[in-house]
Amino acid sequence: MKQLPTFLFFLLTLATSCTDPGQHNRLTKEEKEQGWTLLFDGRSANGWHLYNKTGRTSGWIVKDGALAVDTVNKTEVNDLVSDREFENFELQFEWKLAKNGNSGVFINVLERPDLTTAWASGPEYQLLDPAHADNANPVKKAGALFALDAQENPVMAKPGGEWNRSRIKQVNGKVDFYLNGVLTVREDFMAPAWQDSVARTHFKRFPEFGRRTSGHIALQDWASGVAFRNIKIREL
Repeated sequence: MKQLPTFLFFLLTLATSCTDPGQHNRLTKEEKEQGWTLLFDGRSANGWHLYNKTGRTSGWIVKDGALAVDTVNKTEVNDLVSDREFENFELQFEWKLAKNGNSGVFINVLERPDLTTAWASGPEYQLLDPAHADNANPVKKAGALFALDAQENPVMAKPGGEWNRSRIKQVNGKVDFYLNGVLTVREDFMAPAWQDSVARTHFKRFPEFGRRTSGHIALQDWASGVAFRNIKIREL
């Protein structure tokens, strides 16, 4: 077999190593058959709105096939919430942060005028750059259930600017978190021990926190920037 000329080999290597935004935010035939649906189409923020502000997505943009916080032209700070509510589901998404970035994904979120933030009701899957100072706190590492459950199995998030893969599965209030393929948290929101844990944190001041096993999914706004892609869900 003839060897490829050096310049052709270089071009082929370059082409295969580049990330094409068009290859993301799609479902395979098998995924469709399994019941997966996209929560982000790669082109718009359709299906999402600002917390307690139906029909608005200001402060978030779509860039390079990712749903991201607009760190340049943002005029208000607000989390982005799914239009739909979910109960028993499996959620997958990819995310990346700026250096020293900090963000999260909330589940079982309740929207109500007297609740001013998504985290007043929704438990948080923590997103964190390993370079951030909070990485020294076990209940604030990426993949933790923020302020409540540390990683069961140690795994390090990829550094700022690189994509991570996460998965959240909830069935009848029992939830599993995964980070880059590793199980990090297993919790039961219906168990008395869960409310005992909440009572030992600052969340005890928020009577709706962690009491629901259904609700919206929310992406946390963060000033330094966070981006999401390949957000897909299937109801169980």
